[in-house]
Amino acid sequence: MKRPDIIRRKSDFDAVYHKGKSIGSRPAVVLYKKNASGHKRAAFVASKKVGNAVARNRARRLLKESYRELKEKLPEGFDYVFIARKYCAEKTTKQADVKKSIEAAMKKAGLLGKERNGKVTIK
Repeated sequence: MKRPDIIRRKSDFDAVYHKGKSIGSRPAVVLYKKNASGHKRAAFVASKKVGNAVARNRARRLLKESYRELKEKLPEGFDYVFIARKYCAEKTTKQADVKKSIEAAMKKAGLLGKERNGKVTIK
């Protein structure tokens, strides 16, 4: 059974890359675009520029955990692609720092709203 909250198709990635907006922070770049499904979907990417396989997997794990903690505050109906930067894979980088940085960038873009009665509202 496939999970509906993960971006898998190349056409979906291309749509986010070419038509979406981006937010940069020190550990990652977040691309986002409104989707037609009405659900939140996410993908986590780390290129070979980030480091070897161990470093790339660590960077993706940090991004996934940050997203998991912020997921409830994010609005429905968007696709998110998190692209790891080299800083994210460093051994001294903590998950709390990654989350704090991504949260600040998303607030600046107006993506983090307040939760009221189980629904997220955006200004």
